[in-house]
Amino acid sequence: MKADEELDVVSFVTLQDGDDLIVSFAIADEEPGEIVSLILLRTPKYEALLPADEHGVSVSHESLTEDDDRDRLRRLKMTESVVTIETTRTRYDLDVSGVDRRELLGT
Repeated sequence: MKADEELDVVSFVTLQDGDDLIVSFAIADEEPGEIVSLILLRTPKYEALLPADEHGVSVSHESLTEDDDRDRLRRLKMTESVVTIETTRTRYDLDVSGVDRRELLGT
């Protein structure tokens, strides 16, 4: 989503911590009751085996087509009710006001 558009409303967030570190935002879709996923993924266990340009957090959005080049996280900013995710290709502004704060912090 671009900065001049409305915020994407997040229904819930899931966090997974293991070999892969995954944060998945479930964003309300245009169709009532449907969601699309915005996923942040990092694989620190295997990162040393990857080329330097593949280190860090990859970002994927379910509604966007996959490319050979993965989108990478540049910056993440979190305020009380908005999470802004800036990547190498785009920016997502997410309304997380309806998400339990403990869910966002992984506690």
